[in-house]
Amino acid sequence: MNEIIYRPIGVIHTPFSEAKDMPIQPAGAQGTDGWIELFPEFALGLKDVDGFSHLVLLYHFHMSEGYSLEVVPFMDDTLRGVFATRAPKRPNPIGLSVVRLVKIQENRLYVKDLDIVDGTPLLDIKPFVAEIDNRETTASGWLSEKAMKFRTKRSDDRFD
Repeated sequence: MNEIIYRPIGVIHTPFSEAKDMPIQPAGAQGTDGWIELFPEFALGLKDVDGFSHLVLLYHFHMSEGYSLEVVPFMDDTLRGVFATRAPKRPNPIGLSVVRLVKIQENRLYVKDLDIVDGTPLLDIKPFVAEIDNRETTASGWLSEKAMKFRTKRSDDRFD
């Protein structure tokens, strides 16, 4: 197979200069403000985006180096397959986050609920459509119980 090369379409700006300082997952980042600088040549692609309340951001984990096919995730103490986790160190270091769209001004999108390091290269934006993207019945594997605890995480970053 041929090599695949992606070109960033913009840069994500957040208050988090280092990965260790940022929340883990958007649920822990509720209310965090940031903005996306879309490169001018892609600004026309923002037409009609303002009608969506949430966006899916696809981005490059630019600070991630190397990977392992087995990792111990942050919410666990068991070695898991990397594809059963959201670990940033993966064969293709691509991240995905759903953020709240606040407003658009020219080629800037102002968003909330960011769990991304400042300066992260943006690869793509897609609208989040609850009627299509939500699933009534899902299984969360080994994360089921831990994810519920994560949702009840207190503001002081400790789990209940």
